[in-house]
Amino acid sequence: MQIVSRAEWGAAPSKYPLVSISSTRGVKIHYEGTEVPRSLADDHGRCAPRMRALQASHLANTAEDYSDIAYTAVVCPHGAVFEGRGARRRTGANGDPTLNAGHYAVCAMLGDSGLTEPTAAQLGGLRDAIEWLRAEGGAGDEIRGHRDGYATSCPGAPLYAWVQAGAPRPDGTEATPQPAPAPAEDVPARYQAVVGGLTYGYGAEGPHVTAVGEALVARGFGGHYRSGPGPLWTDADTLNYADFQRSLGYAGGDADGVPGPHSLRALLGTLPGGRTVSLAHIVAAAQADPGAEQGHQTHGEEAHVVEQALADEGLLDPRWVDGSFGTRTIAAYAAWQRRCGYSGGDADGIPGRTTLAALGAAHQFTVTE
Repeated sequence: MQIVSRAEWGAAPSKYPLVSISSTRGVKIHYEGTEVPRSLADDHGRCAPRMRALQASHLANTAEDYSDIAYTAVVCPHGAVFEGRGARRRTGANGDPTLNAGHYAVCAMLGDSGLTEPTAAQLGGLRDAIEWLRAEGGAGDEIRGHRDGYATSCPGAPLYAWVQAGAPRPDGTEATPQPAPAPAEDVPARYQAVVGGLTYGYGAEGPHVTAVGEALVARGFGGHYRSGPGPLWTDADTLNYADFQRSLGYAGGDADGVPGPHSLRALLGTLPGGRTVSLAHIVAAAQADPGAEQGHQTHGEEAHVVEQALADEGLLDPRWVDGSFGTRTIAAYAAWQRRCGYSGGDADGIPGRTTLAALGAAHQFTVTE
């Protein structure tokens, strides 16, 4: 196994501090998705410069505002594993903060034209990267493609066929069969999500948890309870909620039993009320989050309430309802300000009391100082 450290390939410093994680469910495989010259396979001396170019392109991407190269690691055609963000650091490549926390991202230096077929050495290097992240990064057993859970063609047909075959080494050894994701009954999700300022998922506690359980039972999705719903979210709540999600047409990782705003509203008819948002906190988030690490949260629960309201207004893509008042939320809030009749510098995306109160009145939250 040949690991090329960040220092060895000449990585630039991260733009923002990287988010630490202790483990993931596994690894997702990526490719670059643009043209990769076939000649790269003939000259290993060109691989470190390509890493530097990849990092530079990500750091310069103002739309995504990456803190560093997005990938956990990158494997060249010669089988070397170039350290990206590295083990126990959240990736930025899988599509959204939840997906980034769920799996590491290992990219092959392959494209959609030019060099498109992985070399034998590269496949061996990808297995090396997977095993390194299991040993050093707490990666679980899952090996998936980027397209699993996110609408993309990545990692391309050749690599995705390799993933589906169990990601074997070139000699056919150490393949791990990758069947369809296990039913939720076998592996309940154990993470939490904040919706409308309230926490849901394994370990969450409160009357809002009881309300979800009672609603599930009323809708006929209480089969996993042994003693009925209660105020502590257990595996039974997750399994019942996954059944409900599947009844709505969700599948795979979208039906893992952890509520999102759309399924929760479908269950309850509305998002739980009694929510309070501090104007000072939201302004602080709007000022701090856009310049911080992707997904950074200043006052995450309150920002989440505002983001959900903007999404309900059709101004923010639901996948960015993540508690981080970043550049997309700023743009969405500016659109809300314009909808309220403001323009120019008065529609800069930084919330004011009048527009925030109007949003709260429309979406059942109270604004305080």
